[in-house]
Amino acid sequence: MLYGGDWSLLYSKIGALVPEAFLPDGHLAGVWGGNWQADGTPRPTFSPNDNSPLASPLSLNTEQAKRAVQAAAKEAPAWAALSLDERCTRVQRAVDALREHRETLALLLAWEIGKPLAQARTSVDRTVEGVQWYLMEAGRLMQGRTPVGLVSNIASWNYPLSVLVHSMLVQALAGNIALAKSPSAGGAASVTLAVALARRAGVPLCLMHGSGSQLGEVLIRSEEVDAVAFVGGRAHGRTVAEQLVDRSKRYMLEMEGVNAYGLWDFSDWTLLEQHLTKGYEYGKQRCTAYARFVVQRRLFPQFLETYQRAMAQIKVGHPLKLDGDAAPALTYGPLISADKVRSLQVRIEEAMALGAVPIYQGTLDPSCFLEGQDTSAYTAPTALLNVPRRSALYHAEPFGPVDTFVLVDTLDELINEMNVSRGSLVATIATEDDRVAREVSPRLQAFKVGVNALRSRGDREEAFGGYGESWQGCFVGGEHLIRAVTHAASGEAPLGNFTSVHVPMTTP
Repeated sequence: MLYGGDWSLLYSKIGALVPEAFLPDGHLAGVWGGNWQADGTPRPTFSPNDNSPLASPLSLNTEQAKRAVQAAAKEAPAWAALSLDERCTRVQRAVDALREHRETLALLLAWEIGKPLAQARTSVDRTVEGVQWYLMEAGRLMQGRTPVGLVSNIASWNYPLSVLVHSMLVQALAGNIALAKSPSAGGAASVTLAVALARRAGVPLCLMHGSGSQLGEVLIRSEEVDAVAFVGGRAHGRTVAEQLVDRSKRYMLEMEGVNAYGLWDFSDWTLLEQHLTKGYEYGKQRCTAYARFVVQRRLFPQFLETYQRAMAQIKVGHPLKLDGDAAPALTYGPLISADKVRSLQVRIEEAMALGAVPIYQGTLDPSCFLEGQDTSAYTAPTALLNVPRRSALYHAEPFGPVDTFVLVDTLDELINEMNVSRGSLVATIATEDDRVAREVSPRLQAFKVGVNALRSRGDREEAFGGYGESWQGCFVGGEHLIRAVTHAASGEAPLGNFTSVHVPMTTP
C-alpha cells in the first residue's frame, strides 16, 4: 500500500488547486507572457519508483520556445518598475503558499524523482527558508542595484525546488523575470505547482517544458535573455558555454566534479561512520556527494571496517511504501531511471575488467518494495578499490551509490588523488594533525574544503561555486546570487570562476 494514495488522486487534488497549470487531461501547461499556455506536444513521464505513468508536460519545439522567450521578456519592464517593497510582499505570499502546500510538494518529489519523504520535506523547507532569508535581507542586498532583465534557468532534476525554484524566486525578488525549462528527467510537476502558486501570489515566474536539445539554444542565445543559469553535468555545461558567444551576458554554469574525502593521521571512526551514512542520502544523486575516498594506506583496515558498518545502516526501497501506518524511513529510493542504473553498472563492470577490486556490494531487501513492482531503477551501494586511470569511474562523478577507494603513502599523493577531476565543488580532509590540515586544504581544487566536516551547497548567506572545470561564471549563494543577476551603480563586477586562480573557502 502507498503512503498518500495513488498518483491519480494526487493529480486531481492539485488540478483542483491550480487548474490553469494541471489540465484535466493530465497535461502540464507552461506559462509566459502573463498567461498559462496549452501549446506543445504531450510527453509522457514515468515514476522511477515503479515505472508507473505520471503527468505529460506539453513540450515546446524551437519555434514555440522562441515566441515564449519573447513573450516572457515583455513582462520584465512592469515587474522591474515595482518597488522593492511590493516585490517582497508578493514573493512573501509565494513563500507562504509553498509552506502551506508543503506535503503536496513533498509527495510530488517522492513520485517524480524518487526522493524519500523525509528528504522531500526537507527540500521544500530549504526552499522556503532560503527565500525567506533573502526577503529579510533584501533592503541591504539590493541597495544601489538594478535587475539585469530576463534570467533563463536550465536545471537538473535532482533538486527542482531547493535549487531551481529557490533561484527563480530570488531572481524575481531582485526585479528580474525568471524563466525556466522544467527538468526533462523528472520534477516537471513539482516545478509547475511551485510556479503556479507563485503566479497566483503575483510573482511573474515563467515556465516552459521541453527537451534541452530543442530548447537549449533558444534559452541561451536569444537576444532577449540577459543571464543564463545552468545546473548539470560537464558535457552539457560545455555545450552551454560554447553557445554563450556573448560573454557580456551574465552566466552561472554549475557542473560536476569528483568530490573527494581524504583521510590522513585520523582515528575518529565514529565521526567517519556518521559522514558515510549522511553522504548516502538520496543515493548520492547530488552535486556535493562525496564519491572518492583517498585513504592513507595504514588506515585502510579501520576505514574498511567503518565503511562496512555504515553500509549496514543504508536502507533502500520504494519511497511511498507504507511501513505500518507511516512512510518508510529510507536512506534513498530509486535512481532517477533504469537507464541510470544500467549506465552505472556498465562503468562498474568496465572498471573491474580493467583491474578494480570490488570491496563492497550491497543487496536490496524485498520487504522494502511493493509486491511485484518494477525495481529496475534501484541499485544497492557498491565500492571499488584501485580503479584504473583508464576507467571512466576514475575521473568522472558517478552521480549514484558508487564509491571508489584509493590508497596513498604520501601527502603529495593524497592531494593529487583528491584533485583528480581538476576542480570540484566540495572536498574534506579528515585528520587530527593541524599541520596536515593547513598543508592540504589550500592545495585542494575545491570551492569549499571541510576539515573533519562535510561541506554542502549551503543556505542563506553562504556562497557557493566551483573551481577548475566544475564551474564557469558567477558564483551564487548569499549576496553573490543577487550580484549575479543585478547591476551595481558602482559598476562592480560579480565574483566568479572566470580564471583558474582561486582561494579555497575552508572550514576549520
